[in-house]
Amino acid sequence: MSKITTRSFDSQAFDTLRRSGLSPILARIYAARGIASSAQLETALARLISFDQFKNIDQMACLLADAIEAEKRLLIIADYDSDGATACAVGIRILQKFGAVVDYLVPNRFEFGYGLTPEIVHLAHTTRQPDMLITVDNGIASVDGVQKAKSLGMDVLITDHHLPGDELPDATSIINPNQPGCTFPSKSIAGVGVIFYLMLALRVELRKRGAFKNKQEPNLASYLDLVALGTVADVVKLDGNNRILVQQGLKRIQQGLACAGIQALLNVAGRKMRQTTTYDLGFILGPRLNAAGRLDDMSLGIECLITDDMAKAVDIARQLDTLNVQRREIESNMQDDALSKLEDLLHAERAQIQSTYSVCLFDHNWHQGVIGILASRIKDKYHRPVIIFAPGSDGEMKGSGRSIPGFHLRDALDLVSKRFPGLIVKFGGHAAAAGLTIHIDCFEEFCKAFETVAQLLLTEKDMTRIIETDGDLNESEMNMELAQHLTHQVWGQGFPQPTFNASFCVESQRVVGEKHLKLKLKKESSNGETIPVSNHTTYDAILFFHNEPLPDVIDAVYRLQINEFNGRKSLQLLLEHWSQVEVQTVS
Repeated sequence: MSKITTRSFDSQAFDTLRRSGLSPILARIYAARGIASSAQLETALARLISFDQFKNIDQMACLLADAIEAEKRLLIIADYDSDGATACAVGIRILQKFGAVVDYLVPNRFEFGYGLTPEIVHLAHTTRQPDMLITVDNGIASVDGVQKAKSLGMDVLITDHHLPGDELPDATSIINPNQPGCTFPSKSIAGVGVIFYLMLALRVELRKRGAFKNKQEPNLASYLDLVALGTVADVVKLDGNNRILVQQGLKRIQQGLACAGIQALLNVAGRKMRQTTTYDLGFILGPRLNAAGRLDDMSLGIECLITDDMAKAVDIARQLDTLNVQRREIESNMQDDALSKLEDLLHAERAQIQSTYSVCLFDHNWHQGVIGILASRIKDKYHRPVIIFAPGSDGEMKGSGRSIPGFHLRDALDLVSKRFPGLIVKFGGHAAAAGLTIHIDCFEEFCKAFETVAQLLLTEKDMTRIIETDGDLNESEMNMELAQHLTHQVWGQGFPQPTFNASFCVESQRVVGEKHLKLKLKKESSNGETIPVSNHTTYDAILFFHNEPLPDVIDAVYRLQINEFNGRKSLQLLLEHWSQVEVQTVS
């Protein structure tokens, strides 16, 4: 069940934004996203929060500077998603510029699981013999792994952004905006942002030591393309600081200054650098990079991002593109299978999904690398917290969960672990996404325990999907100028791309590409009467992945976009949601 509501906004903020010169529609959009002054929309690098607000960052910078001077062997331990890969690439590239002896190791998710585990520490020690381990996008929960590393004589520097557990690892130093006592205000910064900030602090420390007297000081802004990609792909909240990082990174990409790997990934996807948007980072590049970690080894993705050899980057990008095609096929088959299983579960009682507050599914044939995507798809369809499991090793199963607003998934798993001791082997994550491991013979027991906690924390009202829009647009606002402005703004998690809703008469419709619906829509007035025909009241529209005809009159949630075809640009409405309108007949 879905309900469409219009975002509220602060009238005082709206008035302030209007006085600064913004149009009424833009003032309304930005005020609804917490923007109270035009200064908050500025994305100059000078507006970035200072690195010195990170707890322990000066200490860690000194430790790294000492290690570089002593020519110690540094080893970055990365995560196997886009945030981890870009964070690793930022660390490798900048540390090498600073003269460090540095390499990386990324756990294979199917062999070692997530984070700095004792097993990955042992592998690092036996194959690389590092003096110091540096985690990126992981480590805050690696109590046992850090203990193992210290027993083998290795220092451990943890850079992470995930929520800590009850116990912090006994690392040499930790920087994490979410650790106790850290005053860095951007708690939503991605892992790639954390390592970038550490590199800023390290550059200052090296500058103090005279490290750049005889060589050029690196311009760290040149690595913001990687920071932007990791930040958007990790779906962290785009607060003001993150928007600056992303906007500056996008600017570099659009100016043709991206690293070889990002250029190659855009090229194989058929995207133009000068037109790159946050959509491209999150839905085009991110999935191709993630495909390496999901199906193979994220080392392939990292190599794409750290090479300066364009031919090598293109070759790897093609491999990643192929892996992404395979990932989509696996995901599609798993989704069909999962939906079939849900239908079987609901066959006896069709209302069962309305009476349950969660969904847990498992199949012996499902792939660990794709269960997170599947959980997201099922969550979107049924608007329930969902956990999808796949077989692990040694009698265990791996779960990946996605949640809905009002249900903090990691906290819910923590509650399950406390109320049902021993049921969960290990877990971790965020409010919206989490991962866990359980014993395979505990699946049914876990499903019941998770449902118990879901019923405790959720209400029936939470089960209704709320679709927030920015209201209706008048005829004068539905134009290319507004579409162009919205296209070039940074949107994402916590700063959603504007959507609008209105009633339309479907003038014509046809299927294109066998699976999409191309339409011509005529806007209706608020009282249901069709607006008199003019050059501005009929709009081209597209509804992706839907090839069944729509009714004559619909309520639609849409975005403005610019359609470019054969060198011609035109306004197009991208439909995101629709429902049938009951037409009243006058007798």
